[in-house]
Amino acid sequence: MRHFNRCLMGAAFLLGCGSAALAADDSRIGLVPGGPHPYFSAWDQAAKDAAKDFGLAGADYKVPQKWELSQQNQLLESMLSQGYNGFLIFPGDSVGTASTVSELVGNGAPVVTGAGCLKDPSEAAFCLGTDTGNSAYLGTKELLKVLGPGKRIAHFTGFLVDPNTQLRIDAVEKAAKEGGATVVQVIADIDAPEPAEEKINAYLAAHASEVDGIVTTAWVPAVVASNALRKIGDKRIKMVGIDHDEVVLKAIKDGFVSGTMLQNPYGQGYIGAFALDKLRNGCTVKADAPFKANALTSKFIDSGTIFVAADQVDTYVDAMRDKTKTLLADFATTYLTCP
Repeated sequence: MRHFNRCLMGAAFLLGCGSAALAADDSRIGLVPGGPHPYFSAWDQAAKDAAKDFGLAGADYKVPQKWELSQQNQLLESMLSQGYNGFLIFPGDSVGTASTVSELVGNGAPVVTGAGCLKDPSEAAFCLGTDTGNSAYLGTKELLKVLGPGKRIAHFTGFLVDPNTQLRIDAVEKAAKEGGATVVQVIADIDAPEPAEEKINAYLAAHASEVDGIVTTAWVPAVVASNALRKIGDKRIKMVGIDHDEVVLKAIKDGFVSGTMLQNPYGQGYIGAFALDKLRNGCTVKADAPFKANALTSKFIDSGTIFVAADQVDTYVDAMRDKTKTLLADFATTYLTCP
């Protein structure tokens, strides 16, 4: 995947590239997804940039070997014992992760959830992520602009353990009904190469003539479906994808995919680390902070989403850079009370 340039995406874009980092403190932040996945690779660069730009003692991206809640819990407990004292976590389970978060917070390590939320109540300070339901809804609406009413849509989406997946399924269905379209197939639990290749290719081999459009709301299905449509070579089937894998971006340029819904994983990691450092140094979450609510939590902050078509593929980084810059500029005054 493409990494954001540090001088574009770090605090340097506010202070001037090369400006001195803020005074060092003892914050050591861990950024931990639920398992291996290309979406979260942007957290690695975000951690490096945050450590440098905010003068942290450290910020590190650590990944469980598998998408298993027990492995994530063990990794988090190990990191706590190694001196990490703040955590950005993608919950391995929207309910099951809450007890581990309580343990971390009880040991003086604040937690922010990123890219996915815990179900209230939890001791996470807040959830910073894509409004996944809204993104899936808007992406389906963009697809229907191309297709028109009365069309048949297939929806390829992510892991069922991901708390975002059901939100996306419901949102696609809602948008389709509003637009007079029908979701004829939902294939979930395929946000990994092997199941995505097997199920998407098998479905299209048998049913390509029966669908008019495809919406994908997870990274790997978007890549696999983009490749599948390229192999078919017939641009009759229209597709809106998600995220910014190079395969998807090239398919948009070449006309096999209509566009993609971008998320902002870099901003989640960068601003999450910034907020955790603030929370460690005496700031508290404002009681009247203007959080949004979703199906899981009433403490949600949207990290940004945008539809990118062929004419915007080469400049998509600018859109996410601007969103991160805007969110960071007044984040502390909007969401935190600091001494």
